[in-house]
Parts: sequence; C-alpha cells; structure tokens
Amino acid sequence: MHLKKLLDNILEKVLITLMAVMVINVLWQVASRYLVQSPSSFTDELARYLLIWISMLGASYAVGKRMHLSIDLLSTKLNRQHNARLNTLIYIIVALFSLMVMVLGGSRLVYITFTLHQISPALEVPMAFVYSVLPIGGLVIIFYSIINILYPEKEEDSSISETLQ
Repeated sequence: MHLKKLLDNILEKVLITLMAVMVINVLWQVASRYLVQSPSSFTDELARYLLIWISMLGASYAVGKRMHLSIDLLSTKLNRQHNARLNTLIYIIVALFSLMVMVLGGSRLVYITFTLHQISPALEVPMAFVYSVLPIGGLVIIFYSIINILYPEKEEDSSISETLQ
C-alpha cells in the first residue's frame, strides 16, 4: 500500500502541474487572440496535448481512488459477498481492457509514430511523446486494478457513496 500512496502522490502533483500549465496556456491563447490581436500558434496544439495527458492520467487516478464512473444497477441488488465477486470481475475486465487497448495498442501507436518520425506541426515535439501517455496510463490502471482486487473496498468507503446519493 506504500507504493499506492507514492503513486497517488506523484499523480496528484503531475495532474496539478498539467492543469496549471493548461490554464496558463489557455489564458495566454485568449489574451493573445483578443487583446494583442496576434493569436499564438502553439497554444491550440499544446492545449490539445495537455488535455490528452490530463484525461489519461486523471482516469488512472480515478481508478486508484475508486471514483470512476459506474452503473450500479446490479451491485445494489446483490449481497456483500456477490458484490465483492462482481467488483473483482469488473476490475479484471478493466485490467484486461487496459492491457489490450492502452498498453499494447498504445505501445504500437508510440512505436509507429516514433519509427515514422512524426513531429507535431506547431510545437515540433515527437508525437511518440504525446501518445506515450496511453501505455503509461494503462499500466497505472492495471496496477490500481490489482490493488483494488487484493484490497477490496472497506465498508466505510462504500458508505460514502451511499451518503452522497
């Protein structure tokens, strides 16, 4: 669990930093377009790439905090033991999806863009760097899914979601 707390801490700091950069970037985009009448060429592309990274890492963080979106029609009808089995099955499916689509598919995308030397037009950064968040996010989701299977949700954690409803 110490490793999970360390990863949570790292993801929090990275996400906060990326969000701060995105806010500054978008503010500069608006200011340069309307106040200076000379739109900046890189801000649109940077905002798009930051959104990709924030989305992937934010989704990973949400899985680790058990805050991801879910439809609980079936889980509310089951008793505690069956609900635990359902959650285990869900995390296995999430981990398999992350492995197949994000890690393997994302790694192929990174490899292809790296070997083709694709460079972004405005920022001139390798697209492999932009897409590298897919396998990274997938590995983090797999890690959190394993942790969530090994250490099932505590009763007081589930009461929080009941309180919010």
